Amino acid sequence: MALFEYSFGANSMEEIIAASREAEEYAVDAYGESLLINFCAHQPEVDEKIAQNLKRGWTLARIPRVNTAILRLAVTEMMFSGNSDMDSIVANEAVELAKKYAGDDDYQFINGILGALSRSKEQA
Repeated sequence: MALFEYSFGANSMEEIIAASREAEEYAVDAYGESLLINFCAHQPEVDEKIAQNLKRGWTLARIPRVNTAILRLAVTEMMFSGNSDMDSIVANEAVELAKKYAGDDDYQFINGILGALSRSKEQA
């Protein structure tokens, strides 16, 4: 996952995308690239939205990197795709990623954060 690799700060997103295409097995497609570049352009806003929906006393630094990468990708898509009708689809995809790559119950945490964000968007 490109965003997970990016969280370590060793390479730029452009380098990560290029390397993924060279490897071919996990190549980032055009939609994925636009989402990743969009995240890089709006990282402070995305991280702030996640932080606003964490329980008191929690910070992004306290969340496992896999969960942070999944949340960042989903929140970027929810905030900047221009289609709020897709929020439930985005949340469901994030939950499936969490079930596959994160800890046993982490999908519930991710679902809770994304659900809270979706509800706050509806109220705005």
